[in-house]
Amino acid sequence: MQAHIHIKATEQSRFVLITHDATQQIKSLLQSRNAIEETRQGILKEGSSANHHQTRLAHHYSQERVLSECCVSDQSGSSFISLNQTSQHQRRMGKQKIMMEFCLLFAAICSSVSSAEWKATVVKSIDALVTSCVVVPCSFSHTGGNLPTSRLRGIWHEKDGTKRNIFHEDPTLIKESFKGRTKLVGELGQKNCTLQITEVKDHDNGPFCFRVELVRTENNDPTKDKFSFVEDCVELNMLTEPPKPAVIKPKTATQGEPYTVTCSVTHTCPSNVPKLTWNLDTTNIIVHHKDIKQGNWETQSILTFIPEEKDDNREITCTAEFNGGLKSPETFTLHVKRVENYNHIIIPSVVGIGTTVAFVLVCIVMTKKYRKRIEELQSRDGSMWNRLSRMSRRIRSGAGPSRSDQRQE
Repeated sequence: MQAHIHIKATEQSRFVLITHDATQQIKSLLQSRNAIEETRQGILKEGSSANHHQTRLAHHYSQERVLSECCVSDQSGSSFISLNQTSQHQRRMGKQKIMMEFCLLFAAICSSVSSAEWKATVVKSIDALVTSCVVVPCSFSHTGGNLPTSRLRGIWHEKDGTKRNIFHEDPTLIKESFKGRTKLVGELGQKNCTLQITEVKDHDNGPFCFRVELVRTENNDPTKDKFSFVEDCVELNMLTEPPKPAVIKPKTATQGEPYTVTCSVTHTCPSNVPKLTWNLDTTNIIVHHKDIKQGNWETQSILTFIPEEKDDNREITCTAEFNGGLKSPETFTLHVKRVENYNHIIIPSVVGIGTTVAFVLVCIVMTKKYRKRIEELQSRDGSMWNRLSRMSRRIRSGAGPSRSDQRQE
């Protein structure tokens, strides 16, 4: 809720806008009026012995020649305080005299609060890449309270003259070299005066300042409430060459294991962020954008792949392409640690051992078969020899007598 104080005098009238905090202070002061009334009653009772109390209120009563009546009311959520000037001889000692003190305090509070509310927060300097764009963060406050965007007019101008506008809602009032290149991307109703400049030229260095005007809804004419924040301006640091991307990676990669590389680049154009690309054919890429404050942003590209033996000593490049077409590459050489492979030793050994075992088994089988065959032959030869021996003995036994008989004859 906003508090409006209307101080009415004999010669002129003025309106002062104060914040909700000031309204709370006013209410707090009103709550203490009973204590002050008791002090006044003590003065009346004590008479001349209460000089120290009289001194405390003497300052307030001395204002009676100018102000004599004070009243406070609330209308549609706004607090109104009116003071009427009367003759010095029409002083009264009642409650209205005590309320005069609060009216004066309210006016002092309003004056201090109002003068402090015209404030802008703008970065003092920011990098701007030629041919790209730059977004200047800006916020502000004013004495009009919470007003919609339709009741506010935002203007950006060169510091050396308020008529040399680089942005205005009326294009005819914009400096020729900035026409079509500036845009207010912030919502004035949210006290955001952020400015965007596209197709940055090498002479767009500034300084540039923000100006706000309170306008009437019915005809969009500016009121007397306007302010140029010439003490809070921004200068652009012109960059003719794009910044190099920064690459973060492990020193070596291991064959067959995932390898992650991060490529990042800073910029000041969040509305058209740089595009980061790799010279590897992979889809496992994650992109992040983050605000690193003071109008600076960072774009990250995280690449993950599995290197092979053939990737050793391969050059990997991350390229940043900025709004406007400028490019900036960063290259590094990949070193792949090979995994030891003993197949050239193991396989021949296994083959040799297998061959030897098979040969031994064949030899054993053949030996057994050979021995068995010999045994069969030996057993067969033995039986034949026995038969021949018996036959020979029979023959000998049958022919013996005949020979002996022949000898005897």
